[in-house]
Amino acid sequence: MAETTTPCTSDALPRDTVDVVVIGGGAAGLNGALMLARSRRSVVVIDSGTPRNAPAEAMHGFIVLDGTPPSEILRRGREQVRQYGGRVVFGEVAAAEPAPVSPDGDLRFTVTLADGRSATARRVLVATGLRDVLPEVPGLAGHWGHGVVHCPYCHGWEVRDQPIGILATGPASVHHALLFRQLTEDLVYFTGDTSLDEDTRARFAARGIRVVDTPVREVVTGEDGTLAAVRLADGQVVARRVLAVATRMRARTEGLDGLKLPMEDLPEGMGRRFASGMAGDAEVPGVWVAGNATDLVAQVGASAAAGALAGAHINALLAAADTDAALAAAQAGASTS
Repeated sequence: MAETTTPCTSDALPRDTVDVVVIGGGAAGLNGALMLARSRRSVVVIDSGTPRNAPAEAMHGFIVLDGTPPSEILRRGREQVRQYGGRVVFGEVAAAEPAPVSPDGDLRFTVTLADGRSATARRVLVATGLRDVLPEVPGLAGHWGHGVVHCPYCHGWEVRDQPIGILATGPASVHHALLFRQLTEDLVYFTGDTSLDEDTRARFAARGIRVVDTPVREVVTGEDGTLAAVRLADGQVVARRVLAVATRMRARTEGLDGLKLPMEDLPEGMGRRFASGMAGDAEVPGVWVAGNATDLVAQVGASAAAGALAGAHINALLAAADTDAALAAAQAGASTS
């Protein structure tokens, strides 16, 4: 479950302009902030306290930290950022937008929280993550993160050898089925509103994957509260312990309209993300994006690495801007002496 955000920190928003405001306190945001703080940059992380992986019991696929609860990773990450002088502030961003440039011509941004607090920064790192959009099947959302999973690498080992159903949402679900077939011999593919060509049906049959074309009407919960089955439109009940769903993934954009960051759709309706360059640099000068907000399929390790790269890139450009400002001041002083 997500941690309560009200009493978690005594950190406050600074009155002075900081080097970087990081919007988002997940793996990408915290690792970016860590890189910046270790470079003696003043950095503030704005954390909504609602991580994508909050329903999960553990994070997997990241060496050394495999099996660690997501909340523990975030707790330790916050501590480490603070250890180097960074601040972590809980709150929802209501607005983020460019502000008038400084007297030396450097960029400025204002980030305002829903409670009215605000901070001014020279640069912004957007690491807001994404939201998973599930199909509108009654009973499905209640099992999200437990009996309903989306990633074979995040959850596959934990659901191995169980009766698994693939709830098709689009072309990506075919690939999903082949990956989950590696984990169980009891796999049923529910086509839903999608269609399967004869070649795919033959490939599924060769792997022992059963195909059900009757639409799923609802997810059935057992007496113990866990997922037990799906009920089809014709009334038939198909027992399943796990459902795998390729979600529609949408970058979290709340409060960021003022930055005017370009967005783009992924193919086959997979989702919508912020567009960014190799180091997370956006088309908007002074703004970077890292993690699931721009790479919808990145796991925790990849998101953390992207945050580190963006943080290093921001620091490098700030160092160049600091040098330009110092040179201009020295030249101005020399010309008046």
